Amino acid sequence: MKTKKMKVANLDEESLKRLQQLEQEYGSVILALEPYYPLAKLSDEKIARLKELEQDLGVVLLAFEQ
Repeated sequence: MKTKKMKVANLDEESLKRLQQLEQEYGSVILALEPYYPLAKLSDEKIARLKELEQDLGVVLLAFEQ
């Protein structure tokens, strides 16, 4: 069984309003997520390697604590 690592963020009214304004400006849907488990604390070197892989794969990668 897989454990969920992210969940939809529970935004207050002001935050939601700001997000909706940005959506209108961009003409896009923006999904607000928050970590369900803590993000991994990565060194600068590890972050750089993660970003390289993101660019190579054309995806967004998130690292979580185990």
